[in-house]
Amino acid sequence: MGSRRPLRLAAFALAFSALAGTGLAGQTVRSQADKPLGVVELFTSQGCSSCPPADEFFAELAAKEDIVALAYHVNYWDYLGWQDTLSRKENTERQYDYMRAFGTRSVYTPQAVINGRSHVNGASRREVDGALARMEKSGEGMRVGIKVSRTSDRVMIDTGDAGNGPSDAHVVIVYFDPPQEIEIGKGENSGRRLTYWNAVTGIQTAGMWHGKAQRYELPMTEISKKGGCAVLLQSVGKDGLPGPILGAAFIHKP
Repeated sequence: MGSRRPLRLAAFALAFSALAGTGLAGQTVRSQADKPLGVVELFTSQGCSSCPPADEFFAELAAKEDIVALAYHVNYWDYLGWQDTLSRKENTERQYDYMRAFGTRSVYTPQAVINGRSHVNGASRREVDGALARMEKSGEGMRVGIKVSRTSDRVMIDTGDAGNGPSDAHVVIVYFDPPQEIEIGKGENSGRRLTYWNAVTGIQTAGMWHGKAQRYELPMTEISKKGGCAVLLQSVGKDGLPGPILGAAFIHKP
């Protein structure tokens, strides 16, 4: 694969503000656990013959309440005869950014990036589960708690304190589609009907976190128009490449 320009997670012009206070505005109607076991980012393609087993395993991960599972459909296998209906060039760029961050020389599918720290074969239950357990035990799991709550018109994202850990990270909002069943018409998976979960449709940086407990607000209108949404607290290197994910949570629709 040729080199690609590193992805810069662009700040977006929503009415998204960081607040120092901790009191809720209005009545909170939903709250969720603040420290999942980990984050699994699967890079996959409808045109990859090796991907269906990974997609099926990913469906199991997506159903777990203690894992934030996100599927990034890439476009570089489209030349094989089938254009992935869920692929986005931004997803491919994110995978290339991880490639540079990990110091590897190529990308592949199915690739599972665990907690932004390492990558394994996304079809291998043993490797994915092993990486999650190993990182949780070694302190490389979700170190910073994130609590998500909402009122009738806004979502509140409360990030915890880093203590003696890392002091800077991006607050990244990841949008994704609800489960979709797709019939593959051409290519290596021609004739198969597969269900795809949490296919990413957009990635935006919502703000900066500097190691201290902080609140961010997002208009409920932005969540309501999306299929699904997650927040990642992800460190970013000076070169703009993605680093370890320190905390994560789903943002549920009303």
